Amino acid sequence: MGDAIGDNVEKITLQVNGTLKTVEVDPETPLLYVLRDNLELKGPKFGCGKGQCGTCTVLIGGEASRSCQIPIGRLSGANIVTLEGLGTSAKPSPVQEAFIIEQAAQCGYCINGMVVTATAFLKQNKNPTDEQIKAALAENLCRCGTHSRIVSAVKRAAKMMA
Repeated sequence: MGDAIGDNVEKITLQVNGTLKTVEVDPETPLLYVLRDNLELKGPKFGCGKGQCGTCTVLIGGEASRSCQIPIGRLSGANIVTLEGLGTSAKPSPVQEAFIIEQAAQCGYCINGMVVTATAFLKQNKNPTDEQIKAALAENLCRCGTHSRIVSAVKRAAKMMA
């Protein structure tokens, strides 16, 4: 029974949103659960639990990653940024601000993944086309159909960051 989640607790230290955090958890616990349950960060959401919807996306070392699929034990010392670490209500990041201006959020299901993925994408592509934006965000499911507003928000963010 030593392989079941919860039987083997370890101290694991990570850098989350610029702050060192130490948690005592089973190293097989998905990062998403540690972020939400132990660190009380609610940006990343549980969606499908299979890494297919994107709602749990965070940045790990600057790369967009599905936190529901990554055991915390593989991340000791990792630099993790969640939606909360991108900006604040008073000073949102350019991507967050663009999503607000374009009213790209509706139900909220996909927005964490869209904003975090767009942030990583725009670091690599400073002047994307609509097709490149759609391809970059294709693995993030939107249930409401605000796709056109999301594309507009990413284009606006690219201009704001230029």
